Amino acid sequence: MRLCRSLCPMVLTLALAACAGDAGRDRVAMRASIDDTVYGAPIAQPRYAARETQYVPSRRTTLAPGEAPYRLDAGDRLRVVVFGQDTLSNTYAVDANGAVAMPLIGQVNARGLTTQQLSSAIAGRLRKNYIRDPSVAVEVETHRPFFIMGEVTFPGQYPFVARMTVQTAVAIAGGFTPRASEKTVTVTRKIEGIPRRFTQPLHYPILPGDTITVGERWF
Repeated sequence: MRLCRSLCPMVLTLALAACAGDAGRDRVAMRASIDDTVYGAPIAQPRYAARETQYVPSRRTTLAPGEAPYRLDAGDRLRVVVFGQDTLSNTYAVDANGAVAMPLIGQVNARGLTTQQLSSAIAGRLRKNYIRDPSVAVEVETHRPFFIMGEVTFPGQYPFVARMTVQTAVAIAGGFTPRASEKTVTVTRKIEGIPRRFTQPLHYPILPGDTITVGERWF
């Protein structure tokens, strides 16, 4: 009886220690599992995760004005200032060949260039044989005209007006004819030197050199 009384506390102590050890191992294993999930192997994506979609720009995105600097072309009139050289500073027109003719340096290609690029081209020509360190500024004095044709009262060529839309262009041309389709028009614009045609609404902005075609409604 005395032996049983002395062994009972020892057995109870060992059982509690074993339980504590199992619990500790469980906590360590759980912590290791969390660490492996968060800091180790990547967490698996859920089955319902959305698939990636590839963005494809629309035609209107390609045609949107303001995304690229203005490109010069025939019909633009430019104010060219060569600082310290009054005989060279003047207003020049971009001719049908896309060039401007200046004293000393002759024809300088302007078609497809920005005003900054044309400034650099003129300065480069002057630096070769005439001026050691020329400073040149170019700005558009008058933009080239736009064209409108089709079902408007007075189709033809008109001077470009700042912040022009299709609707204001139609108004300049005398408005729609009774047969005109008044919801959308076709805009033809040179993009990287290639004429492209797009269907656009009346609030769409127009750029210099654009050609607007107003179609005939079906009914």
